[in-house]
Amino acid sequence: MTACLVSNNLLFVTTNGSGWNALGDATRRAIVASLAERPRAVGELADELPVSRPAVSQHLKVLKEAGLVAERSEGTRHIFRLRPEGVAALRDQLDTFWNRALANYTATAEDTEESS
Repeated sequence: MTACLVSNNLLFVTTNGSGWNALGDATRRAIVASLAERPRAVGELADELPVSRPAVSQHLKVLKEAGLVAERSEGTRHIFRLRPEGVAALRDQLDTFWNRALANYTATAEDTEESS
């Protein structure tokens, strides 16, 4: 993760595009949870969170780069929604991790029973 100064007060955070890295921040997880309910404009998200509009925009940029959100314009408003493909990719990875963990647990339990 790298950071550069955007203004005197705002730190702009970038990631390598990984959805897992993007979700490592509590504010971005809150944005994803909000967008899971329905698409929202930047201002709506900022009203729900204890951060500024520019900060929300920066978090949305990270989520967009990670493939987790999509954006469309309605006049001057930018409406964001979750990308089902991005969320499904994370879920597939998590399912893979979980299945491996269960298989390893089962193998370990069987080895323990055999040696008893």
